[in-house]
Amino acid sequence: MRPGGQPDMQQLMKQAQKMQQQLAAAQEQLAQAEVTGTAGGGMVTATMTGSGELTAIAISPQAVDPDDVETLQDLVVAAVRDANRAAGELTQSTMGPLAGGMGGMGLPGF
Repeated sequence: MRPGGQPDMQQLMKQAQKMQQQLAAAQEQLAQAEVTGTAGGGMVTATMTGSGELTAIAISPQAVDPDDVETLQDLVVAAVRDANRAAGELTQSTMGPLAGGMGGMGLPGF
């Protein structure tokens, strides 16, 4: 604080710029990270980036039954949901400390 109780605007701007750089670095880290989700005891695996982009689905031949397509569909959905959960946890652990330092600042999920 400056005399008279006024905040130092230059200092506040430096802090805001530093936080912005840290957020950008964390977002880049999330975009590069990969998480996986599985279903059916590993018969279906979904891979996505930490930022939530689905990049791959792997399906074991044992999961493929032409007479029971619905089960395979359910396994794919479950694997994607599991990967999404893992991406959310990674996002929270990566971005959470930064958002806490900003008082939340309206970021979704924080």
